[in-house]
Amino acid sequence: MSEREANSLWERLSEAGSLSNRWLHGAEASVNLAELSRGSCLAAPLDELRGASVLVLTKHQLPSALALIELDGVARRVVVCPLDLQPEHLPSIMETAKIDTVVGDRCLGVSRFVPCSTQITPAHRVRRCCQRTEWVLMTSGTTGVPKLVAHTLCSLSTAMTGRDPLGAGAVWSTFYDMRRYGGLQIFLRAMLGGGSMVLSSAEEPVGDFLTRAGRHGVTHISGTPSHWRRTLMSSHADKMAPRYMRMSGEIADQAVLDHLRSAFPDADIAHAFASTEAGVAFAVGDGLAGFPAEYLGRRGAVDLRVVDGSLRIKSGGNALGYLGDDAPALLDAEGFVDTGDMVEPRDGRYFFVGRRGGVINIGGQKVHPEEVEAAINSHPGVRMSLVKARHNPITGAIVVAEVVVKSPSEAPEMEALKGEILEQCRTALARHKVPATIRFVPAIEVGASGKIARHA
Repeated sequence: MSEREANSLWERLSEAGSLSNRWLHGAEASVNLAELSRGSCLAAPLDELRGASVLVLTKHQLPSALALIELDGVARRVVVCPLDLQPEHLPSIMETAKIDTVVGDRCLGVSRFVPCSTQITPAHRVRRCCQRTEWVLMTSGTTGVPKLVAHTLCSLSTAMTGRDPLGAGAVWSTFYDMRRYGGLQIFLRAMLGGGSMVLSSAEEPVGDFLTRAGRHGVTHISGTPSHWRRTLMSSHADKMAPRYMRMSGEIADQAVLDHLRSAFPDADIAHAFASTEAGVAFAVGDGLAGFPAEYLGRRGAVDLRVVDGSLRIKSGGNALGYLGDDAPALLDAEGFVDTGDMVEPRDGRYFFVGRRGGVINIGGQKVHPEEVEAAINSHPGVRMSLVKARHNPITGAIVVAEVVVKSPSEAPEMEALKGEILEQCRTALARHKVPATIRFVPAIEVGASGKIARHA
């Protein structure tokens, strides 16, 4: 085990700078990080949790964040449970991960339950790293029991080398739940980079979150393109003035990049590619959709390649693997993770076109919904869209679209807008990819992961 891996999150957090001016802000409470040096959020001595396999299960994000700081380097394994996990999946997850302890705000009948809260109780804690803790995250976007993906603090923080110049003294935030990979990345950037963090809440309206982020002086913030489209539709978008804005989790098309630049002209804007299994691959900050072709094959900490149109990644940020006796292999024979994200080369760049498993089959011809959405979203009157399949007795399926417009108007104007959108699609797309129908809707559902909810 390397020296860096041997250092716990608490040790690395403490090394990142003074704790007295650093905070974790939840919707329900705020905690000064210096308080953890004098007490604990856990209702049990740390020695009782050494070597345990722990499920962290709380309603709010803040107590989970505090628990992770305390448990890393102490517990053998920590399974991070997101709020949207279906309760019926918990027994299978606990059996697969061999859970013997639940830390949280509800007891699940295990042999050991340790309450966890945002109240820091004064207590003497011997914070010594006794082992490398295995961090276990859950995949999103699945209808069955989620896969359990094993990481270490080292693999989770491989993209954060040294004291992050962006994060030092910064106030980070994210629309993501920090118990998912995307949110956990921002949490670790804030903690390891010397900053503070404002946590989101599933119960909080977008406008309230933006207002709270502005009140706490957020300087760096991330989310999915869908999060940002909802922000641009909110009347509270001007409540914050971040210096750095980042997108990940979905395809960042040119329209959302341009709209964000127009709304926040003084911010640095980037879009990144990362996944729970593959880790962080890259961030693009040139204002253009896609990524430069020279990213492939360049020597460095991250090795990228495209095989059969799918992006593959090899790096120190790759997960260790999936948990479970019958779990599939994570890496191919050469140590790459197949992301399943399909890309196409055009004009010196690679562009994401969709997920391999999300293709619509139109009479034997493939359509990636995201590619059609990008064409629709490029119309100046469109805020966001959702493309899906509808059954057709002749071709098997047809492409249909739901569209949220920037400024709804009377029926004649909306019909004219529909015609413009369809004409734009005919210009940009092959004939079989053009939507057969467009329906204007007031909103499009976004799931707990921050991605458009693509129901089967």
